[in-house]
Formats: sequence, C-alpha cells, structure tokens
Amino acid sequence: MTETPVTRPMSAAELEAVMGWAAREGWNPGIADADAFHAADPEGFFLTLVGGEPVAAISVVNHEPGHAFLGLYLCRPEWRGRGIGYATWMHGLAHAEARCVGLDGVPAQEGNYRVSGFVRTGASLRHEGRVEAKASNAIRSATAGDMPRLLALDARATGHARPSFLTAWLKNEAEVRETRVLQIDGEIAGFATWRACGTGTKIGPVIAPDMASALGLIADIAAHRPEGPLIIDLPEANTALRRELEQAGFTVPFATARMYRGTPPETGETLQAIATMELG
Repeated sequence: MTETPVTRPMSAAELEAVMGWAAREGWNPGIADADAFHAADPEGFFLTLVGGEPVAAISVVNHEPGHAFLGLYLCRPEWRGRGIGYATWMHGLAHAEARCVGLDGVPAQEGNYRVSGFVRTGASLRHEGRVEAKASNAIRSATAGDMPRLLALDARATGHARPSFLTAWLKNEAEVRETRVLQIDGEIAGFATWRACGTGTKIGPVIAPDMASALGLIADIAAHRPEGPLIIDLPEANTALRRELEQAGFTVPFATARMYRGTPPETGETLQAIATMELG
C-alpha cells in the first residue's frame, strides 16, 4: 500500500453511499435513513479513504453529554485484513470522548469489542413477519406539536436523551416513514415509527406502556403497510412481546450483542423495540 489511509468526517451525500455498502452487506437499511442518521450528529460519521477512494466507515453518534452509540462499522471486502478497519474504529471512538458508548455488534466479534472496553449487557433480536392488520381509533399520525412528549417518553424508556436524532427520525415523510402515536384518556401514552426499507417495513422505536399496547401499535402499522414483512428489533429482555410475535409466526433471522463501554443507561419497561441497530 503506497497511500496512507486518511479518516475524516463524511458528508450526508457520502453517508448515502455508505448506506449502499450496508445494503450490499444485507443490512436492509431504510431507504431514507441517511438524512435522519446524519442529523443526529453531523460530526459523528467517519470515512476512511486510501488515495481518495472510500474504503471503510464508522459512526459514533454523540446523543447527549453522557451517551453515544456506535454503528455502521464497515470495511469494503477487498480492503479487509490490512488494519484499516481497526484504525477507523479507534478514530471513531475518540469522537465519543468520555461518554458511555453502546453498540449492537456481531456476536462473533464480541472478543474484539471487549478489547476496547465493551461489555455485553444483552442482545437485540431481529423479528420478521406479519401480524393481523387492525387500525385503531386510539392511534393517529404524529404532529410537530407532539415532539416534546415523544422525546420525553423515549428518554424515559431508553435511559438517556437523544433529541437531535429523534427530531429527524420521528418526522413524517410521505411513503417513507411515519410515527404513529397511541392516546389513552387524551394523553399520548406511546408511539411507534415505521420506515420503508429495500425489503419490507422496519418498525422502531416502539414505546408503549405494556405488551398489548405495543401489539396495537404494530397492528395499526400493519394496516398502513399491507405489503411485505414487518421487521422489528426487540431487546432480549422483552420476553412478553417476543413470545407474542413468535407465536404469530415471526422468525428471528439473527441477533446482535448489545454491549457498552462505560456505565449502561437504565432502560424502562416501556422500551418495547429499539429504533435502529445503527444508532440505538
């Protein structure tokens, strides 16, 4: 190798290209994920280039002063085995500074993650299938005025705030994504966001007071997204919803190791499904 690898922040357009890498790896990202991801922390997406050619990437998004999340750790196949991926990893981690950093990683790489101080706390399990579609009068599309309540519900569920990410992630975009909110006694009690993917529809986060409410949100989305599989990433600890979905015929094609470097956030029982394995 004659050229020295250079790692720098990537632009939103470059992130769009990296999402293409992820699609080729079988990650099935949302078709409009890039803009919402980049809005979460524009300085937290890194690209490594050799001779001007993009060869590796990583994101370490700083959600708040105490928490960050690592994802999109990719190295193009023809450039693997040269130390470029690890150098990109170390560069990205430096962006988090002293924050607690979470990740959803391939279980086979747990040993490598442990070297960097990450400790497994559980797993995230991907579920794919369909539930019986059932629109609900108690569920409606989110509005801009709902945002403060949705941010508060998410922070309570995940154990930390992530306003920049959610402000972009929960925004409705025709045919691409929508956030559905559940009202009980006139108050917003939960919500779920769907987004269109190359294959099917991903749903996340799902924040709801109980399993039945979570299923109601999923069934409502099924009525609005009648084609293709529904894809939902559940925390390993959410045995109630996992059991219901699997009894409904959902398969679990893979699971990731949820790991943290630093003190993990304390999640609440209302966290029914995570938003994304890339940003938490």
